[in-house]
Amino acid sequence: MPAMKDHTRISDLPVLIGQSVTIRGWVTTTRSSGKIAFAVLRDGTGYLQVVVSRAEVGDDAWERFRALTQETSVSVTGVVRADARSPGGVELGAMEIAVLGPSVDFPITPKEHGTTFLFEHRHLWLRSRRQVAIMRVRHEVVQAIRDFFHERGFFLVDTPILTAAIGETAGSLFETDYFDLGKAYLAQTGQLYLEAAAAALGKVYCFGPTFRAEKSKTRRHLAEFWMVEPEVAWYDSEDNMRLQEDFVSYIVARCLERRREDLKELERDTAPLERVAPPFHRISYTDALKKVEGLGASVPWGKDLGGDEETLLANSFDRPVLVFNYPREAKAFYMKENPADPKTVLNNDCLAPEGYGEIIGGSQREDDHDRLLARIRAEGLPEEAYGWYLDLRKYGTFVHSGFGLGVERTVAWICGIPHIREAIAFPRQMHRLRP
Repeated sequence: MPAMKDHTRISDLPVLIGQSVTIRGWVTTTRSSGKIAFAVLRDGTGYLQVVVSRAEVGDDAWERFRALTQETSVSVTGVVRADARSPGGVELGAMEIAVLGPSVDFPITPKEHGTTFLFEHRHLWLRSRRQVAIMRVRHEVVQAIRDFFHERGFFLVDTPILTAAIGETAGSLFETDYFDLGKAYLAQTGQLYLEAAAAALGKVYCFGPTFRAEKSKTRRHLAEFWMVEPEVAWYDSEDNMRLQEDFVSYIVARCLERRREDLKELERDTAPLERVAPPFHRISYTDALKKVEGLGASVPWGKDLGGDEETLLANSFDRPVLVFNYPREAKAFYMKENPADPKTVLNNDCLAPEGYGEIIGGSQREDDHDRLLARIRAEGLPEEAYGWYLDLRKYGTFVHSGFGLGVERTVAWICGIPHIREAIAFPRQMHRLRP
């Protein structure tokens, strides 16, 4: 089979005005006006208007062009022309057209479709302008995460997805039989393993899929989501919060710098994002309860903030807010007891504004062996599964802190989309396992 012609990416065309190129891509729309026909192609790097004049091409090419349908894959050769009204400031005057892959009765048409239909056709819906823009922003978020930690001397540590230790609440685990060793669980977090790695490398992070079996249908929850978790030796809770401020601000700034056109496609008001810069607002859990009570909500002291309360609180600030020192009984066993108030722990949540709620949960870790063992026993957790974790407090214990940032919640906030299910290519929810 002969090799396909060399082709040019749409994003490279603005510097090739006047040159003949070959473009390969998919048809998004077509229209014709007498002896002139138009099609918009996309190739993943951008969108391009292709213009065909019947006077300049043969009858066969004209008929092939007029027969194009939505999502047909094509190869088009023509001359790049400047056109300020076109995407990217250029268009292509077509001379040759070849259909590479026909598309008959593409199911997602320009008419309105319900979300159930669209998610049943998620593999095709991803091609739409809106979904392409979201995926580009997600890519930028992920790349910014990696760059931030690389630039600051962190080491990537790949933590296990199958684990015997529980990181969060036992009621939200996916479990499976693991050979002859009993039950294994899909990891809710890589944090416990990162604490061990921090004693070896100092500043570490893991980045990958995590799993929660909560039977939740809220717009903020998925059964499988991506989380980045740094862990730093010799960082206390205050250091940890400063790192979060720098981290979130870096990610947002990168998206504003490099994905502004995609945010424009999503009709995202970027003014709130422009305000995301250190220092973030800070408020203690106890003061946060007073504030939300003044805004019409009531949360008993000792209970975690719910989504509605988080929204009320965050909307009263002009940038993210760090809520710190939550009640001990509302948080995980590994969080450091607050010496100034033993009823609370040295932790914080970072709440995004505009109703997006918690995007980060973090804490200083309990570094005292006996206190940690007491918490494990109080929670009814299997001590044998945490023997290695307790060893970290026996052999050179050290102050350390870390946090986890949910990628999908962060992408949803930056994009301004209402539900995190659009912030990942193929969402997993309690009622959705396909495609």
